[in-house]
Amino acid sequence: MIRYLDFKDARCKDCYKCLRECPVKAIKVVDHHAKIIESRCILCGHCTEVCPQNAKSVHTERAEVEKLLAGGNVVASVAPSFVSSFNLQDFSVMKLALGRLGFADAEETSVGAREVTAQYKKLLESGTYKNFITSCCPAVNTMIELYYPKALNYLAPVDTPMIAHAKMIRARKKDAKVVFIGPCIAKKREAHESGVVDGVLTFEDLSAMFADKGIVLDEIARLPERTSGGVNRAKYYPISRGIIKSFENYIDGYEFVAVDGAKKCKEVLENIDSLSGMFIEMNSCDSACVNGPCSLALKAGALKANADIRKYVNKDLQEHASAEYTPAGLDFTCMHERKRTEDFIPTDRQLQEILAKTGKTKPEDMLNCGACGYDTCLEKAWAVANGYANIEMCVPFMRERAESMSYEIIQTSPNGIVLLDSDLNILEINGKAKELLGIRDYDIKGKGIFHYFNPTDFVLAAQDNKNIYNKKVYLEKTGSYIELTIIVLKDGKGTYAVMKDITQETKSEEQLDKVKLETLATTDEVIKKQMRVAQEIASLLGETTAETKVALLKLKKTLQGDDGGK
Repeated sequence: MIRYLDFKDARCKDCYKCLRECPVKAIKVVDHHAKIIESRCILCGHCTEVCPQNAKSVHTERAEVEKLLAGGNVVASVAPSFVSSFNLQDFSVMKLALGRLGFADAEETSVGAREVTAQYKKLLESGTYKNFITSCCPAVNTMIELYYPKALNYLAPVDTPMIAHAKMIRARKKDAKVVFIGPCIAKKREAHESGVVDGVLTFEDLSAMFADKGIVLDEIARLPERTSGGVNRAKYYPISRGIIKSFENYIDGYEFVAVDGAKKCKEVLENIDSLSGMFIEMNSCDSACVNGPCSLALKAGALKANADIRKYVNKDLQEHASAEYTPAGLDFTCMHERKRTEDFIPTDRQLQEILAKTGKTKPEDMLNCGACGYDTCLEKAWAVANGYANIEMCVPFMRERAESMSYEIIQTSPNGIVLLDSDLNILEINGKAKELLGIRDYDIKGKGIFHYFNPTDFVLAAQDNKNIYNKKVYLEKTGSYIELTIIVLKDGKGTYAVMKDITQETKSEEQLDKVKLETLATTDEVIKKQMRVAQEIASLLGETTAETKVALLKLKKTLQGDDGGK
C-alpha cells in the first residue's frame, strides 16, 4: 500500500486536535491514537501542520527519486511557489542547483499551468457552465469527488498543471522520467495514479537534499537569459486569485472569485446549486499554494510569499512582451468521477441508541461542543457507528460520569471525608463526616471548618506542608472517637481529611481496660487474704511444733533415766 503520511503512535494520545481540524473527518481514533482513514482522506496535509506533538509527517519519496536520478534522464517540474519557499527571483539558479543533484533538466510547472488556463478559457467561452470550479488543486478535486457529487458538473474537466506539464515534457522527451517538486502532499497520490509523473519531492525534501550535497543557492550565479516565448501569467498560480490573474481578459457572464482553505471550500460546495455565473478558483490551503503543508517556513509567512510571487511575475511582465500561447496539441482532458468512501450508513434508531449511551436523549442534551473533534453530537454518533470513534471520546459525558462516580464514592464512604480550601472553608463534606461532627445544617459548603471542629491540626499541616496520619481525636459534641488523617494538597490549594470512626473500638478497649483493672483489684485482694491465711496457719503450726518438741525431749530424758538406773 502506498503511504503518503507517517504517524508516530507514541506521541499521539487522546488529543483530537487533528480530528477537530480535519475538514472531512478522515481520522479515526484507535486505542487512543489517531489514524488516517485512507478512503476519506483528501491529503490536504492540515493534520501535519496542527499536530502539537509532531506525530504526523509526510512520507518521503526521496530514496525512490534518488534511484531514478542514478538512472539518468530525469526532468524536474518545479512548482512556481519555489520563488517564495527558496527566496529566489531567478529560475536559472534553481535549474543549476537541480543539475548538481543529477537532474538532466528542469522546467517551471507554470508551463503546464499556462496550458490549463487556455483550456479554461475555451470552456468558459462555450457558455455551457452555470458555475465553473477550477481543477488545479488535487485536494479540492478529491473533496468534490468524495463528498460533493452535485458539484462534479461544475468541476473543470481539465488536468492539473502538474499533469499537463508532465504530458508536455514526455511529448518532447520520449524517454524522460518526470519528477514534480512542490509544497503539496495531494500531488503524491495524483502522481501515483497519473501514469505520467514518476515521483514527487516536497520542498522540504529538496532542501534536505541541497543541504546534504552542500549546495547553497545564494552562491550559484544565474545563467544568461534565453529568448523568451512571451510572458507567462500562469506564474501567478501559487497565490490567491493567481489563476484568475493568469487570464489576460475575463470572460463575460462570469464573476471571478477565489476561495482559499478547505473549510471555506466546503461552505461554497454545500451551496453550489444556489450560485450562478461564478468562476470559482478553489485552493484547499489558506492563502493558496505558497502556504502549502510542505512549504519552507519564511519570515512574514504567506504575506511575504505573496509579495515575492507578485514581484517575480511583474518582473516578467515588464521585461517581456505579451505573446499568444500556442497549445501543445495534447489532450488535457480529465473527467472527474464520483468516488465513494467505505462508510457504513447507520439508521436513525442506531444513531439514537448510540447517543443515549452518552446521556443524550433530548435535543437539549446535544451540546455540540466539538471537544471530541466532531462538529455535532450526531456526527460523533455516526463515527461511533463506523468504528471511527468511541463513546469515551465525549468529554462532557466522561467528566459528568467521573464527577458522578467521585460523588458516589465520597458520599457512600464509611469514613468521614472533608475537603477544605486554603482558607479552611468547606468545599465538600459527606454524610458520615456530618454525623461524626454533629452537623445538622443541610448546606454548609463555603463555611469555615472552625464552626464545627478545632482547626488546629489543619492549620499546622498546611503551615508545615506535612501530612498528619491516624491521629486519635475525641469529638466531645457527639462523644465519638476518630482516627484523623489530613492530607495537604499540592501548591497550597487546600487540604482534605479522612475521619475513621473508632468509637466502638475505643469503647471496647475502655471496657476491656475496666475489666482488667477490676480483675487486678480482685486478684490483689485474694492474694492479700491468702497471705493472711498462710501467716495464721504458719503461726498455729509454729506453736504446735514447739509443744511437741518439749514433750519429746521430756520422753527422751525419761527413757535415758531408766537406762541409767540399771
